[in-house]
Amino acid sequence: MTIEVDIAILGGGPAGYTAAIRAAQLGKRVVVVEMGRLGGTCLHQGCIPSKSLLRSAEVYQTVRQAERYGIHVSADRIELDYTRVSARKQETVDQLHRGLQSLMRKHEIPIIQGKGRVIGPSIFSPRSGSLAVELEDGEMETVVSKHLILATGSKPRRLKGLEPDGHKVMSSDDAIVMKELPRSLLIIGGGVIGVEWASMMSDFGVDVTLIEAASRLLPGEDAEVSAEADKLLQRRGVRVLTGITIDLSTFKTTEEQVSIQVDTEAGRVQLEAERVLVSVGRDARVQGIGLENTDVRTEGGVIPVNSMMQTSEPHIYAVGDVNGGLQLAHAAAHEAIIAVEHICGLAPQPLEAHRVPRAIYSRPEIASIGYTEYEVAKRGYEIKTGKIPFAAIGKAWVRGETEGFVKVIADRATGDILGVHIIGPGATDMISEAALAQLLNATPWEASQAIRPHPSLSEALGEAMLAVDGHALAY
Repeated sequence: MTIEVDIAILGGGPAGYTAAIRAAQLGKRVVVVEMGRLGGTCLHQGCIPSKSLLRSAEVYQTVRQAERYGIHVSADRIELDYTRVSARKQETVDQLHRGLQSLMRKHEIPIIQGKGRVIGPSIFSPRSGSLAVELEDGEMETVVSKHLILATGSKPRRLKGLEPDGHKVMSSDDAIVMKELPRSLLIIGGGVIGVEWASMMSDFGVDVTLIEAASRLLPGEDAEVSAEADKLLQRRGVRVLTGITIDLSTFKTTEEQVSIQVDTEAGRVQLEAERVLVSVGRDARVQGIGLENTDVRTEGGVIPVNSMMQTSEPHIYAVGDVNGGLQLAHAAAHEAIIAVEHICGLAPQPLEAHRVPRAIYSRPEIASIGYTEYEVAKRGYEIKTGKIPFAAIGKAWVRGETEGFVKVIADRATGDILGVHIIGPGATDMISEAALAQLLNATPWEASQAIRPHPSLSEALGEAMLAVDGHALAY
């Protein structure tokens, strides 16, 4: 069977389904080919299920600390039911999956369930970019399209010598479907995923060790935020080791535990835990999708694109994790809109990476937009900064969450906001206000003039904007 469309999309994650919806809105015939479940990694193995688990961990800790709020809870009656935690996670995923399917039906977007591969020129099309799809029943289907959008996403990166077995050695995909909590967990990789899992597992009562090869946790974030995250995790009992080198030859696993030796500044240390989670990044899915049948170029394991998301074959676009840009669902969705609008002859604005907010859903949350202080120094800016601790904000005391701060970095010459970095309660929601300020080219003074409700956590951002010029009122 052969289907002819204007735009074929390979991959049904945030990039793929966003591209499909925008294309349908613009009157294009579109089809999505997805070998797994609609929604991709974000909905089924990443963003949504992990945040559901993090929420359960947060609630569990809130109940355990209820005495602080004048609520007496008998300690022997607080029980964590991880089976129910997992069930709630799946209920959340399933509900959103049904909503997404309904959205596809609303826009009359067909979904082909099967493994798609790009094919070269054929009797159906004079150029590469069509898809051969192996359906679940083994039958084949051909999708002929004028344009192709590759949105195949990414998968957990493997560490040679520590390949996941799904039990003792886990990837984040394995960890998300754990049936029961381990007593102890060694997390290899102190980036976003590693920090989120360390926070979550610690809140669930797991003995956590977190190790990172770089000199600090979250090396992509501002150094002050990294230091604060390290301090707060350790205060909660997480053992954090940075600047380490792993000796993979020492890795051993038994029925009871895993062990491995690492080199630190203080010498060699043997680490032991019931399980190990390897979170050392993600690799683009470029293998097995038929790129060899095209002139699409790959570089360093990703598909390079121009500002409109075009590959080296202009009618083939690549969006999301597969193109080597920001590995964020919201960035992928925005890239998808750019690609579709360009195909449709519109003039979308290119994506500027420094205008994309980043969010880490640990406790406390971490969020940022723009450049770090190190990055602005490399670019030669002369800067001024403002920093306000949440301990200066009334709503933080009301919530009982006074750790962390808001930091604003501005260009001393122009007043432009160069970066905003938040670690503290509500950070992942508050960063949107900073994103809007940056989009509108507001100066810190202009951003500070928005009247914020009192008491609210957003006052911290307003005060940090004032602090840039030494005008903070609360600190």
